[in-house]
Amino acid sequence: MEKTNKDLKFRRRMESVTDYRKRLELVKSGIDRLVVRKTNSRIIGQIIKYSPNGDIVIAHADSSELKKFDWSGRSNRPTAYLTGLLLAKKSRSKKGERILDIGLASPVKNSIPFIFAKGCIDGGMEVRGNMDINDTIYNCSNTKYISELKSKDNSRYQKHYSAYLKSGVAPEDLAKVFNNAKDKINSEDLKQ
Repeated sequence: MEKTNKDLKFRRRMESVTDYRKRLELVKSGIDRLVVRKTNSRIIGQIIKYSPNGDIVIAHADSSELKKFDWSGRSNRPTAYLTGLLLAKKSRSKKGERILDIGLASPVKNSIPFIFAKGCIDGGMEVRGNMDINDTIYNCSNTKYISELKSKDNSRYQKHYSAYLKSGVAPEDLAKVFNNAKDKINSEDLKQ
C-alpha cells in the first residue's frame, strides 16, 4: 500500500519547506513573528501570532503593493526595505516586540530578510535581533556604477536594467524614485 502526501508525517519537512525545530523555538519565545519570504518576483512580509488552532496573520505587506507608491517592485534589496517599511506603517497600532523569522533563507549580512527587517525598524517596529545593516544597500546608492556601465557597455546596461527601462524608470534615477516612494509610504496613514 502506497502512502499519499496526506499520510506522511512532517510532509513540509520532507519537501524542505519548513524547519520544524527552528519554528518551534520561535513559537516558544511567545513573541509575534515577523515573517519574510522572497520569491522570484515578490517579497512578502507578515506579522504572525501563534494560536493552537492555527497561526493568525496580524498584518500583511506584499511588494506588489508598492506600485501605489510609484515603485515597480522587484525581488531586490530596495524593494525589501520598502516592503518592510510598508508593513511597519500598516501595523502601527499593533505594538509590541517582534522576532524575525527568515524561514529557510541563509542568515547572511545585508541579505533581503535583514534589509526587510531594517525597513520595519525604520518604520517604528520593534524587532528583536542584532542587525547591522549597511545603509548603502537599501538606498540605491549605486548611481555611479549605473552611469559608468551605461557609458562603457550599453548593451549590458540595457540587458541588466531592462525591467526598469521597460517600466519607464531610468536606472540612474533609482535613488530619487526610491526616496520618493519612501516619503510617500511615510506620509500615508496606513492601518490594517
